[in-house]
Amino acid sequence: MAKRPASRRAKPAAGRGRSVSKLPKVATGELLTLLDFVRYAASRFVEAKLVFAHGTTDPVAEAAFLVGEILHLHPDQFETFMTARVTAAEARQILDVIGRRITTRKPAAYLVNRIYMRGLPFYVDERTIVPRSFIGELLDSHFGGQGDQEGGALIDDPESVETVLDLCTGSGCLAVLAARAFPNAQIDAVDISKGALEVAGRNIADYGLQDRVALHRGDLFGPLGGKRYDLIISNPPYVDADGMAALPRECRAEPRLAFDGGADGIDIVVRILQEAGRHLTPQGGLLCEVGRCRPAIEAAYPRLPLLWLDTEESDGEVFWIGAADLQGSQFVGQPEARSAPKTV
Repeated sequence: MAKRPASRRAKPAAGRGRSVSKLPKVATGELLTLLDFVRYAASRFVEAKLVFAHGTTDPVAEAAFLVGEILHLHPDQFETFMTARVTAAEARQILDVIGRRITTRKPAAYLVNRIYMRGLPFYVDERTIVPRSFIGELLDSHFGGQGDQEGGALIDDPESVETVLDLCTGSGCLAVLAARAFPNAQIDAVDISKGALEVAGRNIADYGLQDRVALHRGDLFGPLGGKRYDLIISNPPYVDADGMAALPRECRAEPRLAFDGGADGIDIVVRILQEAGRHLTPQGGLLCEVGRCRPAIEAAYPRLPLLWLDTEESDGEVFWIGAADLQGSQFVGQPEARSAPKTV
């Protein structure tokens, strides 16, 4: 699963300051409440000029996430306990993870092995990219007769969806969310990475979905034969060459394979578009996240009727296209304005 590694939402902490190698000493009793530690962590993150690109967009949000995880609090519980005091043992743990976030520059999710999508917790480690896809929100907002885009929902009846494919599943979080959105669906989840599938297997087991979600290792549609689906979702690698060269240190801790989309970022997206029509049922469709690659895709396929979808935090970074348009005569041959994509 890919996500914006260095886009407008991958923000360095504001402010000027020296590079921090270790935290200043904190005397006993100086920091008491959850808010005290959030303020302290946010200040240190700004001073260290960290980059935020993994589910949080600013130093305060990241500080609250880390403090909450150390204290075993769901993000929704933070406000309830924000003025509560922490114990001395908890304080040591919080200060330790703050220090490791600064000195290692690893994504916060790797330090606590946790990320949340649509309020649900998922395990994550260095074997897979930290998930931060917009598709989870779209599964809630654009399916089931509640779609807010022109023309209504993309699929009117979620219970009618019997088969879903999650390409480039990574940690498996979208497969889990799809299982919740489409209660009658069997879901295939594919990834080329053995390590990512191990993480996905853990998350699927955590939600008791082993009987509904099948994991496949392989290159896109390769391990699926001729199987067809009512819905294909994908958050593939889509970072272009310039983006790969500019990856911040935090993102370089993640698997490079999950980011690299080739010179213009759409090598994998083009392959999905070329092959998806053969794997969709007649009333099915493809929902695909592409980050900042919309101009490259529209240049390559100027006549393809892609429906670009917005979310609360994105504008036109995910497209929808129905099976009929992928299987029709207007979708023939190689895309315009680029060479054939490389195989990964």
